[in-house]
Amino acid sequence: MRETKFLLTEKEIPTHWYNIVADMPNKPLPPLHPATREPIGPEALAPLFPMELIKQEVSQEKWVEIPDEVRNVYAKWRPTPLYRAYDFEKALDTPAKIYYKYEGVSPSGSHKPNTAVAQAYYNKMEGVKRITTETGAGQWGSALSFACQLFGIECEVYMVKISYEQKPYRKMLMNTWGANVYASPTNLTNAGRQILAEDPDSPGSLGIAISEAVERAATDPDTKYALGSVLNHVLMHQTVVGQEAVKQMEMAGDLPDIVIAPFGGGSNFAGISFPFLRLNLEEGKKIRCIAAEPSSCPKLTRGVFRYDFGDTVGMTPLLPMYTLGHNFVPAPIHAGGLRYHGAGVIVSQLLKDKLIEARAHDQLECFEAGLLFARTEGIVPAPETTHAIATAVQEAKRCKEEGKSENILIHLCGHGYFDLKAYEDYLAGNLTKHEITEEEIHASLAKLDTPIPQ
Repeated sequence: MRETKFLLTEKEIPTHWYNIVADMPNKPLPPLHPATREPIGPEALAPLFPMELIKQEVSQEKWVEIPDEVRNVYAKWRPTPLYRAYDFEKALDTPAKIYYKYEGVSPSGSHKPNTAVAQAYYNKMEGVKRITTETGAGQWGSALSFACQLFGIECEVYMVKISYEQKPYRKMLMNTWGANVYASPTNLTNAGRQILAEDPDSPGSLGIAISEAVERAATDPDTKYALGSVLNHVLMHQTVVGQEAVKQMEMAGDLPDIVIAPFGGGSNFAGISFPFLRLNLEEGKKIRCIAAEPSSCPKLTRGVFRYDFGDTVGMTPLLPMYTLGHNFVPAPIHAGGLRYHGAGVIVSQLLKDKLIEARAHDQLECFEAGLLFARTEGIVPAPETTHAIATAVQEAKRCKEEGKSENILIHLCGHGYFDLKAYEDYLAGNLTKHEITEEEIHASLAKLDTPIPQ
């Protein structure tokens, strides 16, 4: 019988998070104050985050211990399985071996609880009563709602309006775990009112939702803010995924030649790729790590590297990132979790140093790949996840053309069972091939007056 599933035991849940900053040849540039444009220290983040998370954000330590309380919650679903996709390989008629690490077994159906649980725990330890956040497709919002419920913290979620309308069951999942969910932009914040005054029909964006959540946290001493991607500590928390995958690929007897993950702000890509990049940086391995993003929001493949705000209104520190501009409002595609204007600082530096790769796909190509995967492997992938599958299809076809048997590892970071409206629209022919134009990118970037890194 062929071996298709590779499982670890609870004892093999990682005991530490991996901080890739310790191994990077070029360290990330510092964040800048939004007003003075001068480098800021950890104290500037204190109104938004608990001190332990701030320490992790600026840490240079290679390994950060995971608290037992967090590992005990992880054990509800971790370690997650890794599979060999034999039927997917057969459908593609490729000599490549394709594996996937499946994070859809978590309570909220994606990789997001890996950091949500950690962030809720550290907030609880500092006596925080309420956490605000934003969410695109709803995977992060539902994960944080779940985590806050476990630790007895109120949760307030600003959900991008177009996703709020497209994905009602994501909202209901958050409500089930006790969260209050608002369609952003709202009339509850100055940031939201400002956006609505300019565009009453705004579909919203992650940048706008971040502005609203940050404002709420910054103006209430009992409230902190949590981010589901982009920031260093968030990416570090996700490395439990890749550490498990390294062990599981060893069980399979195959080191991956290529590691692929979808890319929004960087959390799922970092989670699986950073532990494999460690093998490149430490041992001289040549594992290609590819970030797959939507062609309608291509910050890595067509954006610029410069300082920019993490939010639309300009309340956050300026971060050195690949960006399309913080005023950019992406098209209302179904892959809501990938509709973010910028990329995480660490990932941006790695791309700048050519240590990782990036690729963009349109939504028709992604849903075609996702449907093939569902029909061969049985799991319906989230729209975000289909981007990684589309890249894997390209690489599998290349292997066939070149007669190479390479090992491909996909991060199947979430299931799509709350996203079936997206599949309905695709199967009904209601989706279009969308790719942002150079004129649209230029117009968005022309509005930036932020520093260009030297």
